[in-house]
Amino acid sequence: MAQSTVSGSRRGKYLTIGLIVLGVLLVVFFGLRAVHSFVRMRQSGLHPGTTNVELIRGWMTVPYISRAYGVPEEYLFEQLGIPPEGNRKKSLGQLNREYDLGGREAVLRAVQQAILKFQADHPPPPERGQ
Repeated sequence: MAQSTVSGSRRGKYLTIGLIVLGVLLVVFFGLRAVHSFVRMRQSGLHPGTTNVELIRGWMTVPYISRAYGVPEEYLFEQLGIPPEGNRKKSLGQLNREYDLGGREAVLRAVQQAILKFQADHPPPPERGQ
């Protein structure tokens, strides 16, 4: 009987060590993914107040672009002819595949055109002191 208790505690020890190793591996994996995403966003050069629509990429979402370019989400969805409900978390690439608006990067180009139109219709106020 004593031997089964020893093998049981040994098995429990290995299980604990295995779960700890698995936990560490998961933390490292998702940590690296987070760092990669952060670096990718920083390299895109997309910061609030950006005006260059050529910096928009297919992995970006409409809310992300909306904040970066100062264009209301509703306006972008309206220009795309896509309902915002259920589509806020989808990338432009996903929206393009789902709604098939006419070509590989049709949604991306439509968002770029919508932003340019919005910027033309709503120019920024002149800076003070000029």
